[in-house]
Amino acid sequence: MKKDFLEVGEIVGTHGVRGEMRVNPWCDSPAFLKKFKKLYFDEKGEKSLDVKSAREHGNVALLVVDGIDTVEKAQAMRSKVLYIKRDDARLQKGNYFIAELIDCTVYDADDETHVYGVISDVSETGANDVWHIEKDGKEYLIPAIKDVVISVDVEEGRILIRPMKGIFDDEN
Repeated sequence: MKKDFLEVGEIVGTHGVRGEMRVNPWCDSPAFLKKFKKLYFDEKGEKSLDVKSAREHGNVALLVVDGIDTVEKAQAMRSKVLYIKRDDARLQKGNYFIAELIDCTVYDADDETHVYGVISDVSETGANDVWHIEKDGKEYLIPAIKDVVISVDVEEGRILIRPMKGIFDDEN
């Protein structure tokens, strides 16, 4: 389901003595965070901070923000989760945020009256993502590949699939 604000990382520490903060990105890479000039502290966008600069440093992002100019102020921000405004993000067609896939209902592409379940989690395996689909207390795993996933509409919370043989054989 499409959300207005999405979690993108957590402030995990400081860097240097001038208020630079280390952010562990929960997105594809630290480079993704460099695209945003405003980040938020909550999923409603009520509290924000203005990003003065962002850069990659290994597997973390280093942020300098307005109002945080000492190591003490930066340390006080530790463990805070950062959000982006969804409308500020630009994704290529066919790409989705994992948070938007969670709770989407999964239907059979050839019989849309048949519901396979709801996406409860996504595992990133390297080759392709694996979607966890729950129905009636059971969990099914499907590869998120174009032969299986026919269409995704996160705004409607609706996904059509053609599952590989055997995945849903024990379904009631």
